[in-house]
Amino acid sequence: MPLLFSYGTLRDPAVQTSVFGRELSGRGDRIVGFRVERLEITDPEVLAVSGEAYHPILVRTDDAAETVEGSALDVTEAELLLADGYEVDDYQRVTAPLTSGDTAWVYVARR
Repeated sequence: MPLLFSYGTLRDPAVQTSVFGRELSGRGDRIVGFRVERLEITDPEVLAVSGEAYHPILVRTDDAAETVEGSALDVTEAELLLADGYEVDDYQRVTAPLTSGDTAWVYVARR
């Protein structure tokens, strides 16, 4: 089962239920080589689900000393596609290392 690293709204059980139709299981972890910035969200569908006008967004630094706290969530391949629909065009899905040694999908700033 793939892992999806979330550092923002996808950790919220209400958002998970809205996007995936269920609450996801997972565990705390940290992603390596990124920092968090803020992004103003204007997509009305995303605003309706999250209720927040600003979302965090990861920016790659490639500095192994920089880590961001979040959750490694267990998802299916079909749920990854649902997450793609939730994340707006400013984000892209990539794989990245976690401090646990796992690798996870994560949404980061589109270059």
